[in-house]
Amino acid sequence: MKPERVGKWYFGWNIVIVTAIITMLTVGTRLGASPFFKPMLESLGVSRTVLSFIFSVSMLVYGIGMPIAGYLVSKYGTRFVLLVGVAIITGSTIWTICTNDVISFTLAYGIFLSLGLSFTSPIAVTPIVSKWFTRQRGKALFYLSTGGMGGVAFMTPAFTFMIEWFGWQTTLLLLCALFVVLIVPSAWLIIRDDAPPNTDLLPGQATKNKTNHAAASIPLNKWQDALVTLPFWQISFGLFVCGFSMNLLGSHGVPMLTDHGFHEHTASFGVGLIGLVAMFSSVFLGGLSDKYPKSTMLSIIYLFRGIGFLSIVLVMSSWQLYVVSAIGGLVWAGSTALSSAILGDIYGLRWLGVLYGWSYLIHQIGGAIGVFVAGWGYEAFGTHFFSFGLTGVLLAAASIVCFRLPRSISAKIGVAQ
Repeated sequence: MKPERVGKWYFGWNIVIVTAIITMLTVGTRLGASPFFKPMLESLGVSRTVLSFIFSVSMLVYGIGMPIAGYLVSKYGTRFVLLVGVAIITGSTIWTICTNDVISFTLAYGIFLSLGLSFTSPIAVTPIVSKWFTRQRGKALFYLSTGGMGGVAFMTPAFTFMIEWFGWQTTLLLLCALFVVLIVPSAWLIIRDDAPPNTDLLPGQATKNKTNHAAASIPLNKWQDALVTLPFWQISFGLFVCGFSMNLLGSHGVPMLTDHGFHEHTASFGVGLIGLVAMFSSVFLGGLSDKYPKSTMLSIIYLFRGIGFLSIVLVMSSWQLYVVSAIGGLVWAGSTALSSAILGDIYGLRWLGVLYGWSYLIHQIGGAIGVFVAGWGYEAFGTHFFSFGLTGVLLAAASIVCFRLPRSISAKIGVAQ
């Protein structure tokens, strides 16, 4: 058994680092799909609406896999789910690059690859991070979310250059190899579901942490009980809008900007800049999340993200794009981290994986609708203003709904602020 601390270093941070990198690959693959859009469009020879539908199916399947992943994590452990995910990703990637048939492509890329990615998604690793942290749970979950921001920041422009050099098929194959090389050894050497009894609590706080499940303000006998409570649906609505907005930008951000006259490299860097800034802002927001009400922070994030969506579709020059992206990046991080932390605060950790999985399914339903609406809206109205404007309105509504969530109950579980 490895020691939980080496000097002042807590082993839980090793898990955060590894899972953040896994999240970067997974979320970067899912939200960084826009550079693949036009090359795939040419390879398949279909309309933008058809490919948007395939992308929306992939988002939906990604979400459907979430509660499955959450359940399997609770039953068989994180390591098992990650390894199964890698196996599915490998098989589906090979299938994807070997076909130009629309139905086969939909099955391989839209369904099986997305299912594999759901098994390596934040849903699969959030429960283990939550188990290993009590005093700094908000910070740890925010640091985990930096992986997702890193995926947007680095992988969107990286995909653009790699597709230009090697083609989209080779790029996808190299990405699959990276999944295998990273996840397989990490799953065996780092991932440990059994956290120490007192997690990261300081010695004086240890006696206050009899069990992580005691933190629940709405105790559940079974996870289904959460479905009849208002906070679950408030969080889920926010995640629906989050998925709608993030996947819309991830799949159509670069095409929208190139349609508005920006060079592909400028467009991909502008979208990537959002994630790059968000990586640094998440470090700052992570510290605040253990001190201030999480619901208020979540509301502010959604509000300013909505302003950013209305702004990015109106930019006229490169410097305007970079300014809007940098400002938007300040509030791009944290919605999923805060949502999972609030779920844990309200319902406890026992059912966190399953509940977060179901709420993330709703996130991906929003993503699927957002991706389709963006493609359909452009062909129906000849403009991106419809979909991006609608996104801004939905984010404002999510801000209002999440502001009415219960305030943080961290003080009730004996966590020093």
